[in-house]
Amino acid sequence: MFNPSLIIKKKRDGLKLSKEEISAFIGGLSSDASGNLPGKNVATVTDYQATAFLMAVYFSGMSLDETIALTEAMLRSGERYDLSKIPGFKVDKHSTGGVGDKVSLILAPLAAACGLKVPMMSGRGLGFSGGTLDKLESIRGFDVHLSREKFEKTLESVGCAMIGQSEKIAPADKKLYALRDVTATVECIPLITASILSKKMAEGTEALILDVKVGSGAFMKTREEARKLAKTLTQVAKKMKLPTRAILTNMNQPLGYAVGNALEVQECVEILRNEKRTDSSSADLKELTIQLCAHMLELGKVVRNMTEGRKLAHSKLLDGSAWKVFQAMVRTQGGDVNQITHPENLPLAQRRVSWSSKKRGFINKMNTENIGLLLIELGGGRRKTSDVIDPGVGMVFHKKLGSPIQVGEPIATIYAQTHMDLTELEQKFHQSIEITKARKPVPKLIFEQF
Repeated sequence: MFNPSLIIKKKRDGLKLSKEEISAFIGGLSSDASGNLPGKNVATVTDYQATAFLMAVYFSGMSLDETIALTEAMLRSGERYDLSKIPGFKVDKHSTGGVGDKVSLILAPLAAACGLKVPMMSGRGLGFSGGTLDKLESIRGFDVHLSREKFEKTLESVGCAMIGQSEKIAPADKKLYALRDVTATVECIPLITASILSKKMAEGTEALILDVKVGSGAFMKTREEARKLAKTLTQVAKKMKLPTRAILTNMNQPLGYAVGNALEVQECVEILRNEKRTDSSSADLKELTIQLCAHMLELGKVVRNMTEGRKLAHSKLLDGSAWKVFQAMVRTQGGDVNQITHPENLPLAQRRVSWSSKKRGFINKMNTENIGLLLIELGGGRRKTSDVIDPGVGMVFHKKLGSPIQVGEPIATIYAQTHMDLTELEQKFHQSIEITKARKPVPKLIFEQF
């Protein structure tokens, strides 16, 4: 007899679960995921049991075999897309999450402009980390819930499609993903691995590039943790015959200058249109996007090496090809193209407040996780699954790591709700920024590859 509590107890006590036990537990998460339990058509694992299982895995961990079994069970819990009839090599990218990480919005149309097909199934905000779907939905009318037929047609005609996880794609993961967000079980390597790879394999991608974030604004705070995650992801993907490459990238400061959904869309539009700002820099965001695109092109055999990949990606960004693909994608997925051709029409909060430096020196450290949590307090993220995000709030940074700054000079401009008292949030912001007399070297953007 299937008994969820015995499986939870076994993992709680640090014992290894069998493939059959993992399959039964994941199969019992929902009626859609009950294929492993003949004759069952209702959920046999409750939310509180699922939460207990997540916490047990968080504290006890999983072996590589258990992680593979978990990934396979989550993949089997729903349907799997077959994109073989669509011409072109399908390559996707996934980030493990960070603050201001809006790479996907530029990368998907850029890779498509270079000749790849990019079936990108993305997620919502998770903890302090922003979500691609939340950013896209700040564009009025943008539909991330495409039918399978519409998704495939968009992918074929536009070259990329950016969607959310449907009810039929890895539904077990969908439930666990929402529970992880609100139960402090996000930073768990087996759970991260199974969640990412089950969705990516279900969507029909033929190869995958992983951006594994490391630093104060990532779930992996140290290089050692990030390496372990990258190795686990690539090992599990290899066992499941999905060509995968992982790179470790810096998340010790927000990526680009914008933090907040509509603001991040605005920044992406500026890069796609090759616009230049005088008060802030998106150099790190642009560089990382080019590098990830080159990896995708090499994996997809569009180019022979990374040098050729970087050259092609850069050219398609400069000549406006990626911008045209982005517009086509927004239009095809029901979005208001006028909001991206005139980004001042995006739903930005009208209240603007500058938070300025109280010291003279150099910005040498940022607690990027706290910055992500401040966005949640502004209304730009979720504390619980039912929370509604305000797409217009956020921060625009004028100074980043290594920047010189004077007393009274703005560090960031805050976009906030009119009624909100920002006094306490400003104090928390200043506590998140370290300013010293001497300038420290800025850590490199890309650390290593797996």
